Amino acid sequence: MNSTSPFASLYAIKRPLCLAIAAILATPLAGCGGGGAGGYTPSAVSQSDRRELPQAFITRASVNYSPYRTSRNESELSREVITPANVLEDLRLIQATGIGTIRLFSSRAFAETVLQVIKDNRLDLKVQLGAYPNPVPNAAAEADNQAELDACIRLANAYKDIVLAVSVGNETMVEWSTHKVDPLVMAGYLRKVRAAISQPVTTNDNWLMWANVNKEVAATVDYAAVHVYPFLDTFYNSTKYDWRQKNAPESGRAKAMIDATLTEAKKQFEDARAGLVKLNLGHLPMVIGETGWAAVDTAGGPTLAFRAHPVNQRMFFEGLQTWVQDGRKDVQGPKAIFYFQAFDEPWKQGDDGWGLFNARREARYVVQALGTCGVTWACEAGNYTLADAVKWVPPTLNPAITAARYTLFANTAVSGEQRATGLRWDPFALTGYRETLGVNSPDGGVHFEISPNPVDFGWGLFHYSGSGVLDNLSNFSGGRLNFQVRSDGYPGKIEVGISTDTEDRDIQEAFLQIGPGDYGYCNNNGWCEVSIPISAFTAANPKLDLRYVNFRFIVADRFSFTGKPLNQTGLPAIRIDGLHWSR
Repeated sequence: MNSTSPFASLYAIKRPLCLAIAAILATPLAGCGGGGAGGYTPSAVSQSDRRELPQAFITRASVNYSPYRTSRNESELSREVITPANVLEDLRLIQATGIGTIRLFSSRAFAETVLQVIKDNRLDLKVQLGAYPNPVPNAAAEADNQAELDACIRLANAYKDIVLAVSVGNETMVEWSTHKVDPLVMAGYLRKVRAAISQPVTTNDNWLMWANVNKEVAATVDYAAVHVYPFLDTFYNSTKYDWRQKNAPESGRAKAMIDATLTEAKKQFEDARAGLVKLNLGHLPMVIGETGWAAVDTAGGPTLAFRAHPVNQRMFFEGLQTWVQDGRKDVQGPKAIFYFQAFDEPWKQGDDGWGLFNARREARYVVQALGTCGVTWACEAGNYTLADAVKWVPPTLNPAITAARYTLFANTAVSGEQRATGLRWDPFALTGYRETLGVNSPDGGVHFEISPNPVDFGWGLFHYSGSGVLDNLSNFSGGRLNFQVRSDGYPGKIEVGISTDTEDRDIQEAFLQIGPGDYGYCNNNGWCEVSIPISAFTAANPKLDLRYVNFRFIVADRFSFTGKPLNQTGLPAIRIDGLHWSR
């Protein structure tokens, strides 16, 4: 998969020459170091001492890498032991795909182990080393960031033959970041690191940040590391681009969807470049710091039905290889694409499933053809061809349920009811659940016991069709969602929700936060009857389409929505019985 562009050495010669001519003429030069309005001008931000990207950086396939295998959530990461043997196994698998450069996110958690394994085993792997600063609410946080920067500097200098470049920060400045660092603070971090090492320096961030990049940040970096996730964007903004490709023949729709996504990725890349052009930095080398395609539509995360699949992942991955080869021939194209990511990491929970290998270190379909199953690596189960790629298809409209009651979980049979079939319970986070006796409910017999076991953001449990069968509950639009509940002193509010598909397959959900006294809910160690009008859900989200109900019931507690502090633990069990929709 490695290749050398014949234009790479030409670019290395051409750019200094353009700078020299520009310095003499003191006039803008269209076509030098990037062309057009994006080329070098005398007023450009701090270009005189740019560090060139090493040849190895712009000729090798690249991937994002973290070695976590066993951690189930973020709180367990610091306790996971990263062994050299496991890292060596990982790196040999990465090498077997033809990838020659890895990106590490931070410099203290495991970076030195990785670098030492590369050195001790003389692996032909290069590294973009990372420093991971966090928000700075106090002096202790700043001291921790400085320790991270110091570790990065030490490793970059100690492993100069392996570390080709350094990136400070990961999605810390884009507007939606959950761990923001002020751009002026980040610029200071970049300057500190750059002054202490000889490698090129950047910051990894979303294309939207680069499209509006802060001048102080742009003045410091040697290249831009841009994240583009149009595949994931479709969940947050389903109309951002035409990912569905409804007008394409179904036989070719999957490819059309991939092509449309690649086109959007290239547009985002150019939007990022436009932000640099505004600062007369159109010549600045750019790489794709992260992009990828999920192989698994993981429960509890962004809903990626009709998109996430091993075959679609391979189609996108192969499209990226074409893009980067073309980009290396074009001064303004991406010089490298760091695929996200090498291995699945269970701690990411609902946002897992992006790896070239799963957490068991089994090769996914995306890379299987690059080796031999059972020889080069163990392969993930599943026999696929390109014809197995998933694609957008319109929903199946089933006949409306005409029964007066649609029962999800109850012991007592009711005349005229329809019992739901083919449904399953799935947790997000570490939520436990079981059918049990012992605390008699008004419905009698077994009831459903939920053990919250929250992670940092909360917990939750879905009741839905794992195979995607949708029930037409449109006759219940004026009805109610009912259940018996016993919460033995559960603090504050819980959440109750439903989710539907739509004609566009644009999943819609509605959550209600309910506390004692709301819709009959109580937390006084006794059973109470909760009855919520379906109209309350449709009012919360008018885009719900009751003709296509999938998640028939959701119970959860996302702390940021119920007003609890993050990382709250010690929550008591919640018991559910008599769960049904009524007209």
